[in-house]
Amino acid sequence: MSTRKAALTLGTVVCLSALTVWGVHYQQEAERESMYQGVLRDDVRRREKMLQRQLDLEESKKKREIYERAQKVDPDSLQ
Repeated sequence: MSTRKAALTLGTVVCLSALTVWGVHYQQEAERESMYQGVLRDDVRRREKMLQRQLDLEESKKKREIYERAQKVDPDSLQ
């Protein structure tokens, strides 16, 4: 009877330990994937921001050309 209880206890402990190890491994994999997706989202955001800045720069250059045509600017006054 005592041997049976010991075997049952050992089996239970081994199963719970294996479940714990599997659970921690699964959680680590999920966190790693989540972090990787965050990096990908950051890359997309950075590219969008760079594109927007480029568009803003081009728009600013166009506005400057329009303003310089409307108002003659002396190049010496810019320095």
